[in-house]
Amino acid sequence: MPKIYTKTGDDGTTGLLGPGRVGKDDLRIEAYGTVDELNAILGVARSTTAISLDLDRKLSQIQEELFTVGAALADPAPEGPFHNSVPRAFTQRIEHEIDHVESSLPTLQHFILPGGSPTASQLHLARTICRRAERVTVALSHAEGQHVPSNLVIYLNRLSDYLFVLARSANAEAGVADVPWRGL
Repeated sequence: MPKIYTKTGDDGTTGLLGPGRVGKDDLRIEAYGTVDELNAILGVARSTTAISLDLDRKLSQIQEELFTVGAALADPAPEGPFHNSVPRAFTQRIEHEIDHVESSLPTLQHFILPGGSPTASQLHLARTICRRAERVTVALSHAEGQHVPSNLVIYLNRLSDYLFVLARSANAEAGVADVPWRGL
């Protein structure tokens, strides 16, 4: 059985999908590492005992899609086999889901504070990690010699909105009111 450790990263580098190695502090590594972190917090959210089967199904689908996003980010070559693997359909599905979930929630009249039920709180945390993944991915797309497919950036942008709506929905399912921000 192969060992989990290879020792090839002991010098502070790692391999991408394709030839060559880059530093573990490379923006591309930061981008897909942040996507991995987002995927992990969604796993935590799915482990809460109060989660509905419907929400669990939605989060499972997002986790699957995030593996595709990670693979696309780990494949730096625009002609690479994974580089363009995030289809517009991912974003279109999320937009449909946002509209559907939001239609069952009260219209927001104020900004709300992150929190509420344990599931909603974890989804708010996931939303902030998603925004960080988006920021790092946009920075990568602006770096000289780097390419990031626009569908991927759009997906991350829309996903953070979806996670916000899912957090509100989780609070509603738990009978916990969103807490409005009182302002300055």
